[in-house]
Amino acid sequence: MSTTTLPGSKPICGISSMATRLVLAELVSAYGQRSSASVAIESVGGVDAARRVMADEAFDLVVLASDAMQKLLAAGKLVPGTLVDLVHSGVAVAVKAGAVPPDIGSEDAVRQAVLAARTISYSTGPSGVALAALFERWGIADAVRDRIVQAPPGVPVGTLVARGEVELGFQQLSELLHVQGITLLGPLPPAIQITTTFTAGVGANAAQPDAARALIAFMASTEAAEAKRRQGMDPA
Repeated sequence: MSTTTLPGSKPICGISSMATRLVLAELVSAYGQRSSASVAIESVGGVDAARRVMADEAFDLVVLASDAMQKLLAAGKLVPGTLVDLVHSGVAVAVKAGAVPPDIGSEDAVRQAVLAARTISYSTGPSGVALAALFERWGIADAVRDRIVQAPPGVPVGTLVARGEVELGFQQLSELLHVQGITLLGPLPPAIQITTTFTAGVGANAAQPDAARALIAFMASTEAAEAKRRQGMDPA
């Protein structure tokens, strides 16, 4: 868990998945240079974040994968008309620093790298679900099932790779960019790239809905685009 805070009174209270913690930290910092608003965003595992919002924990701002946000909206946990897509995030591949890097230049090369790896890890979020489906489509799910090391919610896959607990790690590029002790092999090939869209919205029981709307508007603006790219994401 991590928390991004801009000092001040009565903060805009937010929750996000770990995948967006660094870009949100940069955007909150930039917002602080143009606004007197106080912001505190807690970043946790996406599944846990969605559970807490569903349980009516009060948040002004919620930033999660778009499918999770649509479920929360349908359940009446977000304010209709406030959802805005912020970033698109693709999946990259990493090995421990110093390890011989496998070829990931094509779909078949990635499939062979997965089959050759003694241990594999991906997140519990939407990218992990999509990778599991990809392994099923390739017909290798049973062959690699016992080699998969599931990263606990909130624990970056890159951390497991850096420790040597996992040989081949898959996670969103934004999560792998700043991890020490790994070699980033690059993004998945276009044919099998998994892109997650992260969306912001106002919580149904927000204490400061107008302030949250203003923050979302800034985060979705062209002014925020370069920060998103620096953190390995594309503006939505």
